[in-house]
Order: sequence, then structure tokens, then C-alpha cells
Amino acid sequence: METKYIEKVKEINKGKNLKYYILTMGCQLNENDSEKLCGMVEEMGYQPTEDYKEADLVIFNTCCVRENAEDKLFGKLGELKKVKETRGTIIAIGGCMMQEKHITDKIHESYSYTDIIFGTHTLQNFPEDLYKTLETKKKQQDILDIDGEVYEGLPIKRTSNIKASVTIMYGCNNFCTYCIVPYVRGRERSRHPKDILAEVEGLAKEGYKEITLLGQNVNSYLRIEREKGIEFEEYEGVNSFATLLRAVNKIEGIERIRFVSPHPKDFTDDVIQAIADCDKVCKLVHLPLQSGNTKVLKEMNRKYTKEQYLNLVEKMKAGIPNLTLSTDIIVGFPGETDEEFEDTLDVVKKVKFEQVYMFIYSRRVGTPGDRMENQVPEEQKHVRFDKLKALVESQIAENNKKYVGTVQKVLVEGTSKNNDNMLTGRTDSNKVVIFEGNKDLIGNMVELKIVSEHMWYLKGKLFLGTEEKNRY
Repeated sequence: METKYIEKVKEINKGKNLKYYILTMGCQLNENDSEKLCGMVEEMGYQPTEDYKEADLVIFNTCCVRENAEDKLFGKLGELKKVKETRGTIIAIGGCMMQEKHITDKIHESYSYTDIIFGTHTLQNFPEDLYKTLETKKKQQDILDIDGEVYEGLPIKRTSNIKASVTIMYGCNNFCTYCIVPYVRGRERSRHPKDILAEVEGLAKEGYKEITLLGQNVNSYLRIEREKGIEFEEYEGVNSFATLLRAVNKIEGIERIRFVSPHPKDFTDDVIQAIADCDKVCKLVHLPLQSGNTKVLKEMNRKYTKEQYLNLVEKMKAGIPNLTLSTDIIVGFPGETDEEFEDTLDVVKKVKFEQVYMFIYSRRVGTPGDRMENQVPEEQKHVRFDKLKALVESQIAENNKKYVGTVQKVLVEGTSKNNDNMLTGRTDSNKVVIFEGNKDLIGNMVELKIVSEHMWYLKGKLFLGTEEKNRY
């Protein structure tokens, strides 16, 4: 990114009261990209608005993992047509979906009033794209079919002043047959440890308490670079994901470290040991399962079996005290039978996950899964999904009971969405806890005694050593 384009747009916008609206779809990586877009846009003279009808610039940061994201995008574009005609709003669309040619073709054909299209590898060029649009009134398309470079130093506007996400690598090399990500995010590229640690140190100085390390496959951090013989100057002893965890753990001011997402096939002993040793690393680990049946896993190209997954879980539980697990599960992958689906239920029963993110298989153009002939009927997918959901919810309800009466460390994030008089935060295991307390506790780690459990949250009260507050 050339900062000159930020300054050029800023000069064009000087003296104007301009507003922008951004809609983010997808994962935490997309959310992190949107924070960078917001940082660049605000430096260019725009202020945020929650109403797209009053925006001078509208940005859609898209996801292509599920079909409903497409429906959402095209619905929003349809709504914007009249706004465009009356306000002259600049419409920009970026993110993963723009790496799919059939999507960009549809935009050109049916939503020709779109001004800027940019892909996952060209986010840093957005100021230049916007400048050219403002100056020439011509449409801009900025998409690369090759892997983009790792750019540092982009402006960023964080959505929270307590928790922050830090991307450690981009892309994916796994090519799971249901997933479009490697085709739209490119191959794995790792950030230099020096840049990652500098970012975390900066966040710590700004008062951030919790860091989430992001990547499509975080536990392969620096692996591809090592295999290719790329020389990464070792910094603070970091040469792998395990050593990165240890380095981040040493940074003063940071109180919690999370990471997403690891791949079971790459979960090595040194990572297990690092999680166990590092006091700031949360003992909730997200370990995607996707399916509990070995045959389906093979068709998915996951590169592990049901037995290997369960053995890994046992090893992790033995090596990491107080470990809890969350997971992703896909229901209705092509060819999955009722009997094979039962294997997924079996794994869920055995592991007793703290959280389960459940998805009905969605065909994605360009993936091997889309070309498979034995697609599961939608009705059958929903029957299985409901069965899984019932099991998961019963386990969560049972799991939540173990928290009642315990004292939990909770990072206070703000007021409750449903009650401004209550505060909310999360435990190490990512459980939401609401409690009564002074708002000056926001941003602090507090101890709460859990007094009751509910399906999606816990209730607590402040706990001060042996002394408890009288009122809840």
C-alpha cells in the first residue's frame, strides 16, 4: 500500500462530512481484514455509520464458505440501487467471494452500478482503487489470481479496546474437498515472527488484555517456509507455532491468548506442551472434527481417521490440565449415510465438546465436493442436523452444571446486550458470564462465583477472596 493514495483521497474529501458503512461476512480473518479497511477508510476522511442509506461509501467484505453469504450479498446490492441513484454512493465489494469468477461475472451483469471490486490479495490497494474511482468515475477491478504478498503496517481500527485478533499466516494448503478457501485465499504464507510480536507488544501497550492468533491452519505456522528453505531470521527463538505461543506468552500486559484454527493432523507434541506450559494460553482448544466417520473424512481429504482424532483428544487431555474442546462439524457431506453419520454422534458423545459449531454441507462451485454425484438430499441433511443439535444442546446443558459453585476468572468485556445494568465477560473456556458490577470493571480480569447455569450463558457474582458481595 502506498500511503500517498490515502493522502490523495483525504485531500479530495477535505471539508466534506462523508460517511462509510461496512458489512463483514465470514470468519475472524475477514473481521480482521475489515478492521484494516476501516483503518484505511477513516484515515481517508470517512466516518462510520450504521445506516447504509446515509453512507457515501459502502463496502461489503464477503465470504464464500456458505451459499447463504451469496444470497445476503445480492440482496444487499439490490437494496443499494436506489441509494446509489439518489446519493451517488460508491459501492465496493471485496473479500473471498470476489476471487470467484462466476460471482464477479454476475455482479458485472446484474449489478453494474458497483464501483470497485477487489480480492483477498489486493486489500492493501483499496486506497488506490478508491482514488481512481473518485478521479476517473470509472469502475475498478483489482483481483490477483496468484498468491498475494504479506503486507505490514496497514492502518487498523479495532472493534474492541480489550480483545484483538492478530493474523499470523494467510492461505491454506490442505484442500479439503468441501472447502473453497485455498482457491480464494491462496497458499500458506506466514508473517515474520518479528512483525507478529511487535504487533502484540503494541497492543499490550495500548491496554489490550486478550489476543487471538489467526490463520486457516495456525499450527503449520512457518512450516511451509522451512520446507521451501526460505530463510526466516529466528526472532526471540520463534521457528514454529509452539515457539510463537511461548514468545507471545512472555509479553507483559497480555493476560489471555487464544488461537484459531488448528488442524488435527498437524497438532504436534510440542504444541500440546506449549499450551500446557503457557499460563496465558487458554485451555479451550478449537479442534475441528468435520465428521466422525473415517470413510467420510477420507472423502473430505482431512488426512486423519476417527481413531486418530480420538487418540489425539486423549493425548491432549492427558497433557493439558483442565482442557476443554470446541469443534466444527459438517452434516450431510456427499455420500454420507445414516450409519456414517452415527459415527459423528459417537465422537460427540465420547469427547463431550464445550462448544460445537454445526453446519449443513453447502456446495461450493470449484471444489471437488461440488462435483460429487452422491449429494445428500436437503431434507435428510436437516433431519441429521436436528439430531446432532439435540445431542449437542443436551451435552452443553450437562457441561454447564459443572461450573455452578466454582470460581472463574472472567475478562469483563462490557455491558450485557439484554440488560445495561449487567456486565458480561468470558471464562478461559469461552463461556459467557453475566453479573452485576460497576462499569469501571470493564476491561479487567475479575473472579466470579458461578451461581446458576443456562443454555448459552452462566450467571455469576463477584468473589473477593473469602469475602463475597452480598447482593447479586
